[in-house]
Amino acid sequence: MKDLARRVARRLLRLEPHTLLIAAALLAGAAAVAGPPFLVAVLVTAALVVAIRVHRRMLALHEAQQASIGEVRQILEQVQRRVIATVEKERLEAGDRHLELTDAIARADRLTPDDAETLLRAQNRETDALIQLSRTIAPRAPMPAAEPSPSCVLGLLHLMRSRRPGLTVALGAGPATIWLGYAAEQAGRLVVVEHDAARADRLRADLRAHDLTGVEVLRAPLAELTLDGRAADWYDVEALTTLTDIGLLLVDGPATEPLPPALHVLGRRLTADGLVVAASRPGVPRQGSIDGFRAEHPPAGRWTVLARVTTPART
Repeated sequence: MKDLARRVARRLLRLEPHTLLIAAALLAGAAAVAGPPFLVAVLVTAALVVAIRVHRRMLALHEAQQASIGEVRQILEQVQRRVIATVEKERLEAGDRHLELTDAIARADRLTPDDAETLLRAQNRETDALIQLSRTIAPRAPMPAAEPSPSCVLGLLHLMRSRRPGLTVALGAGPATIWLGYAAEQAGRLVVVEHDAARADRLRADLRAHDLTGVEVLRAPLAELTLDGRAADWYDVEALTTLTDIGLLLVDGPATEPLPPALHVLGRRLTADGLVVAASRPGVPRQGSIDGFRAEHPPAGRWTVLARVTTPART
Protein backbone atom coordinates (compact mmCIF):
# COMPACT_ATOMS: atom_id res chain seq x y z
CA MET A 1 0.00 0.00 0.00
CA LYS A 2 2.79 2.44 0.91
CA ASP A 3 4.65 1.71 -2.31
CA LEU A 4 1.53 2.42 -4.26
CA ALA A 5 1.06 5.73 -2.44
CA ARG A 6 4.64 6.77 -3.23
CA ARG A 7 4.22 5.99 -6.91
CA VAL A 8 0.99 7.92 -6.98
CA ALA A 9 2.64 10.90 -5.24
CA ARG A 10 5.53 10.99 -7.73
CA ARG A 11 3.13 11.04 -10.64
CA LEU A 12 0.92 13.65 -9.01
CA LEU A 13 3.90 16.04 -8.60
CA ARG A 14 4.20 16.17 -12.37
CA LEU A 15 0.61 17.31 -12.84
CA GLU A 16 -0.78 20.83 -13.00
CA PRO A 17 -3.07 21.98 -10.14
CA HIS A 18 -6.31 21.72 -12.12
CA THR A 19 -5.26 18.23 -13.24
CA LEU A 20 -4.58 17.35 -9.60
CA LEU A 21 -8.12 18.25 -8.66
CA ILE A 22 -9.48 15.89 -11.30
CA ALA A 23 -7.07 13.15 -10.19
CA ALA A 24 -8.06 13.70 -6.57
CA ALA A 25 -11.74 13.30 -7.46
CA LEU A 26 -11.00 10.07 -9.32
CA LEU A 27 -8.92 8.74 -6.44
CA ALA A 28 -11.66 9.61 -4.01
CA GLY A 29 -14.10 7.58 -6.06
CA ALA A 30 -11.65 4.68 -6.14
CA ALA A 31 -11.10 4.96 -2.42
CA ALA A 32 -14.80 4.75 -1.77
CA VAL A 33 -14.75 1.39 -3.46
CA ALA A 34 -11.45 0.13 -1.96
CA GLY A 35 -12.11 1.04 1.67
CA PRO A 36 -11.32 3.69 4.32
CA PRO A 37 -7.58 3.00 4.85
CA PHE A 38 -6.74 3.52 1.22
CA LEU A 39 -8.94 6.60 1.14
CA VAL A 40 -7.09 8.21 4.01
CA ALA A 41 -3.70 7.52 2.42
CA VAL A 42 -4.76 8.92 -0.92
CA LEU A 43 -6.27 12.07 0.58
CA VAL A 44 -3.19 12.79 2.70
CA THR A 45 -0.91 12.23 -0.28
CA ALA A 46 -3.03 14.44 -2.52
CA ALA A 47 -3.07 17.22 0.08
CA LEU A 48 0.72 17.14 0.37
CA VAL A 49 1.17 17.17 -3.40
CA VAL A 50 -1.16 20.14 -3.79
CA ALA A 51 0.63 22.01 -1.04
CA ILE A 52 4.02 21.33 -2.63
CA ARG A 53 2.88 22.46 -6.08
CA VAL A 54 1.29 25.62 -4.70
CA HIS A 55 4.48 26.37 -2.78
CA ARG A 56 6.59 25.90 -5.88
CA ARG A 57 4.30 28.10 -7.95
CA MET A 58 4.34 30.85 -5.32
CA LEU A 59 8.14 30.56 -5.08
CA ALA A 60 8.45 30.94 -8.87
CA LEU A 61 6.16 33.97 -8.82
CA HIS A 62 8.21 35.50 -6.01
CA GLU A 63 11.46 34.98 -7.91
CA ALA A 64 9.96 36.51 -11.05
CA GLN A 65 8.73 39.47 -9.02
CA GLN A 66 12.19 39.96 -7.48
CA ALA A 67 13.79 39.82 -10.92
CA SER A 68 11.36 42.45 -12.23
CA ILE A 69 12.07 44.65 -9.23
CA GLY A 70 15.80 44.29 -9.91
CA GLU A 71 15.36 45.33 -13.55
CA VAL A 72 13.26 48.31 -12.53
CA ARG A 73 15.90 49.30 -9.99
CA GLN A 74 18.64 49.14 -12.65
CA ILE A 75 16.57 51.29 -15.03
CA LEU A 76 15.92 53.82 -12.28
CA GLU A 77 19.63 53.95 -11.43
CA GLN A 78 20.56 54.51 -15.10
CA VAL A 79 17.96 57.29 -15.43
CA GLN A 80 19.22 58.84 -12.21
CA ARG A 81 22.81 58.82 -13.44
CA ARG A 82 21.78 60.40 -16.76
CA VAL A 83 19.76 63.09 -15.00
CA ILE A 84 22.66 63.87 -12.68
CA ALA A 85 25.09 64.03 -15.62
CA THR A 86 22.76 66.33 -17.58
CA VAL A 87 22.25 68.62 -14.60
CA GLU A 88 26.01 68.74 -13.98
CA LYS A 89 26.67 69.58 -17.63
CA GLU A 90 24.09 72.36 -17.59
CA ARG A 91 25.55 73.67 -14.34
CA LEU A 92 29.05 73.81 -15.84
CA GLU A 93 27.82 75.50 -19.01
CA ALA A 94 25.86 78.01 -16.93
CA GLY A 95 29.01 78.66 -14.93
CA ASP A 96 30.99 79.29 -18.13
CA ARG A 97 28.34 81.68 -19.42
CA HIS A 98 28.34 83.43 -16.08
CA LEU A 99 32.12 83.86 -16.24
CA GLU A 100 31.92 85.21 -19.81
CA LEU A 101 29.23 87.66 -18.78
CA THR A 102 31.22 88.68 -15.72
CA ASP A 103 34.32 89.27 -17.86
CA ALA A 104 32.31 91.33 -20.36
CA ILE A 105 30.86 93.43 -17.55
CA ALA A 106 34.32 93.86 -16.05
CA ARG A 107 35.73 94.99 -19.41
CA ALA A 108 32.89 97.44 -19.78
CA ASP A 109 33.55 98.74 -16.28
CA ARG A 110 37.24 99.19 -17.13
CA LEU A 111 36.38 101.14 -20.27
CA THR A 112 37.40 104.71 -19.53
CA PRO A 113 35.61 107.69 -21.02
CA ASP A 114 38.56 108.19 -23.38
CA ASP A 115 38.35 104.56 -24.54
CA ALA A 116 34.62 104.85 -25.06
CA GLU A 117 35.12 108.05 -27.07
CA THR A 118 37.82 106.36 -29.19
CA LEU A 119 35.54 103.41 -29.88
CA LEU A 120 32.68 105.71 -30.79
CA ARG A 121 34.88 107.68 -33.16
CA ALA A 122 36.05 104.50 -34.85
CA GLN A 123 32.45 103.35 -35.34
CA ASN A 124 31.50 106.76 -36.72
CA ARG A 125 34.48 106.66 -39.07
CA GLU A 126 33.44 103.29 -40.48
CA THR A 127 29.84 104.46 -40.82
CA ASP A 128 30.94 107.56 -42.70
CA ALA A 129 33.18 105.43 -44.96
CA LEU A 130 30.27 103.11 -45.75
CA ILE A 131 28.08 106.09 -46.64
CA GLN A 132 30.79 107.45 -48.94
CA LEU A 133 31.14 104.05 -50.61
CA SER A 134 27.42 103.85 -51.26
CA ARG A 135 27.55 107.30 -52.87
CA THR A 136 30.63 106.45 -54.89
CA ILE A 137 29.45 103.14 -56.36
CA ALA A 138 26.24 102.53 -58.29
CA PRO A 139 26.04 98.73 -58.02
CA ARG A 140 24.29 96.63 -60.63
CA ALA A 141 23.80 93.71 -58.22
CA PRO A 142 23.89 93.19 -54.45
CA MET A 143 27.31 94.20 -53.15
CA PRO A 144 29.43 92.04 -50.84
CA ALA A 145 30.48 93.30 -47.43
CA ALA A 146 33.11 96.02 -47.50
CA GLU A 147 35.78 93.87 -45.88
CA PRO A 148 38.08 94.08 -44.04
CA SER A 149 36.39 97.42 -43.24
CA PRO A 150 34.63 100.19 -45.15
CA SER A 151 37.50 102.61 -44.47
CA CYS A 152 40.03 100.13 -45.92
CA VAL A 153 37.99 99.65 -49.11
CA LEU A 154 37.42 103.38 -49.40
CA GLY A 155 41.17 103.99 -49.13
CA LEU A 156 41.89 101.51 -51.94
CA LEU A 157 39.26 103.05 -54.19
CA HIS A 158 40.69 106.50 -53.51
CA LEU A 159 44.16 105.31 -54.55
CA MET A 160 42.87 103.83 -57.80
CA ARG A 161 40.81 106.89 -58.76
CA SER A 162 43.39 109.46 -57.74
CA ARG A 163 46.38 107.80 -59.42
CA ARG A 164 44.49 106.16 -62.33
CA PRO A 165 46.99 103.34 -62.89
CA GLY A 166 46.94 101.78 -66.31
CA LEU A 167 47.07 98.31 -64.77
CA THR A 168 46.11 97.28 -61.22
CA VAL A 169 47.11 93.77 -60.14
CA ALA A 170 45.48 92.25 -57.04
CA LEU A 171 47.18 89.17 -55.61
CA GLY A 172 44.40 87.20 -53.97
CA ALA A 173 40.65 87.41 -54.52
CA GLY A 174 38.54 88.80 -51.70
CA PRO A 175 35.30 90.68 -50.98
CA ALA A 176 36.97 94.00 -51.95
CA THR A 177 37.50 92.76 -55.53
CA ILE A 178 33.98 93.71 -56.64
CA TRP A 179 34.41 97.21 -55.21
CA LEU A 180 37.75 97.53 -57.00
CA GLY A 181 36.12 96.33 -60.22
CA TYR A 182 33.72 99.27 -60.18
CA ALA A 183 36.61 101.66 -59.54
CA ALA A 184 38.58 100.10 -62.41
CA GLU A 185 35.82 101.08 -64.86
CA GLN A 186 37.09 104.65 -64.53
CA ALA A 187 40.71 103.94 -63.58
CA GLY A 188 42.33 101.49 -65.96
CA ARG A 189 42.41 97.70 -66.05
CA LEU A 190 42.16 95.28 -63.09
CA VAL A 191 43.69 91.78 -63.06
CA VAL A 192 43.03 89.52 -60.07
CA VAL A 193 45.48 86.65 -59.51
CA GLU A 194 44.01 83.65 -57.66
CA HIS A 195 45.49 80.18 -57.07
CA ASP A 196 42.31 78.43 -55.92
CA ALA A 197 40.23 77.27 -58.90
CA ALA A 198 36.90 77.18 -57.05
CA ARG A 199 37.41 80.66 -55.64
CA ALA A 200 38.38 81.96 -59.07
CA ASP A 201 35.19 80.50 -60.58
CA ARG A 202 33.04 82.09 -57.85
CA LEU A 203 34.71 85.45 -58.47
CA ARG A 204 34.08 85.21 -62.23
CA ALA A 205 30.40 84.48 -61.52
CA ASP A 206 30.15 87.49 -59.20
CA LEU A 207 31.82 89.71 -61.79
CA ARG A 208 29.35 88.57 -64.44
CA ALA A 209 26.47 89.34 -62.08
CA HIS A 210 27.77 92.91 -61.75
CA ASP A 211 28.56 93.13 -65.49
CA LEU A 212 32.20 93.89 -64.67
CA THR A 213 33.49 92.41 -67.91
CA GLY A 214 36.69 94.45 -67.85
CA VAL A 215 38.05 92.63 -64.78
CA GLU A 216 40.30 89.68 -65.60
CA VAL A 217 40.69 86.72 -63.21
CA LEU A 218 44.06 85.08 -63.78
CA ARG A 219 44.37 81.52 -62.46
CA ALA A 220 47.93 80.91 -61.23
CA PRO A 221 48.54 77.65 -59.33
CA LEU A 222 50.94 77.56 -56.43
CA ALA A 223 54.54 76.51 -57.00
CA GLU A 224 57.71 76.47 -54.94
CA LEU A 225 59.70 79.70 -55.15
CA THR A 226 63.20 79.98 -53.69
CA LEU A 227 63.96 83.40 -52.25
CA ASP A 228 67.13 84.22 -50.28
CA GLY A 229 67.81 80.53 -49.79
CA ARG A 230 64.31 79.84 -48.45
CA ALA A 231 61.51 78.00 -50.25
CA ALA A 232 57.96 79.40 -50.19
CA ASP A 233 54.68 78.44 -51.82
CA TRP A 234 53.82 81.29 -54.19
CA TYR A 235 52.24 81.72 -57.58
CA ASP A 236 53.74 79.95 -60.57
CA VAL A 237 55.82 82.73 -62.14
CA GLU A 238 55.23 81.29 -65.62
CA ALA A 239 51.54 82.21 -65.26
CA LEU A 240 52.42 85.86 -64.55
CA THR A 241 54.58 86.64 -67.58
CA THR A 242 51.88 88.87 -69.16
CA LEU A 243 51.78 91.21 -66.15
CA THR A 244 53.98 94.20 -67.01
CA ASP A 245 53.82 97.98 -66.54
CA ILE A 246 51.92 97.59 -63.28
CA GLY A 247 50.76 100.90 -61.85
CA LEU A 248 49.28 99.54 -58.60
CA LEU A 249 50.08 96.19 -56.99
CA LEU A 250 47.76 94.99 -54.21
CA VAL A 251 49.36 92.20 -52.14
CA ASP A 252 47.05 90.10 -49.94
CA GLY A 253 48.26 86.55 -50.55
CA PRO A 254 48.92 83.76 -50.94
CA ALA A 255 51.87 82.97 -48.62
CA THR A 256 52.21 83.71 -44.92
CA GLU A 257 54.70 86.43 -45.88
CA PRO A 258 53.46 87.40 -49.37
CA LEU A 259 55.27 90.71 -49.77
CA PRO A 260 58.90 89.53 -50.31
CA PRO A 261 58.10 87.17 -53.23
CA ALA A 262 55.70 89.74 -54.71
CA LEU A 263 58.42 92.41 -54.71
CA HIS A 264 60.99 89.94 -56.01
CA VAL A 265 58.88 88.84 -58.99
CA LEU A 266 56.56 91.76 -59.76
CA GLY A 267 58.27 94.70 -58.07
CA ARG A 268 60.60 95.21 -61.02
CA ARG A 269 57.61 95.25 -63.38
CA LEU A 270 56.07 98.33 -61.80
CA THR A 271 55.96 101.63 -63.63
CA ALA A 272 58.30 104.39 -62.48
CA ASP A 273 55.60 105.87 -60.21
CA GLY A 274 53.98 102.52 -59.39
CA LEU A 275 52.88 101.75 -55.81
CA VAL A 276 52.62 98.57 -53.80
CA VAL A 277 49.78 98.26 -51.27
CA ALA A 278 50.26 95.35 -48.87
CA ALA A 279 47.97 93.99 -46.18
CA SER A 280 49.41 94.00 -42.68
CA ARG A 281 51.08 90.61 -42.34
CA PRO A 282 54.45 89.27 -41.20
CA GLY A 283 57.21 90.81 -43.32
CA VAL A 284 55.26 93.97 -44.15
CA PRO A 285 57.00 97.03 -42.64
CA ARG A 286 54.87 99.76 -41.15
CA GLN A 287 57.82 102.11 -41.58
CA GLY A 288 61.29 101.94 -43.11
CA SER A 289 62.11 100.18 -46.38
CA ILE A 290 62.27 96.71 -47.89
CA ASP A 291 63.88 95.59 -51.19
CA GLY A 292 64.15 99.12 -52.56
CA PHE A 293 60.65 100.22 -51.47
CA ARG A 294 59.85 102.55 -48.58
CA ALA A 295 56.72 102.56 -46.46
CA GLU A 296 54.49 105.60 -46.79
CA HIS A 297 51.40 106.76 -44.95
CA PRO A 298 48.75 104.05 -45.38
CA PRO A 299 45.31 104.87 -46.82
CA ALA A 300 43.77 102.89 -43.96
CA GLY A 301 44.97 101.05 -40.89
CA ARG A 302 45.19 97.59 -42.44
CA TRP A 303 47.23 98.57 -45.48
CA THR A 304 50.80 99.73 -45.97
CA VAL A 305 51.70 101.74 -49.07
CA LEU A 306 55.20 101.15 -50.47
CA ALA A 307 56.82 103.42 -53.04
CA ARG A 308 60.03 102.76 -54.93
CA VAL A 309 63.12 104.35 -53.44
CA THR A 310 65.26 104.00 -56.56
CA THR A 311 64.25 103.14 -60.09
CA PRO A 312 65.81 99.75 -60.95
CA ALA A 313 66.84 98.72 -64.41
CA ARG A 314 63.89 97.22 -66.33
CA THR A 315 64.12 93.56 -67.20
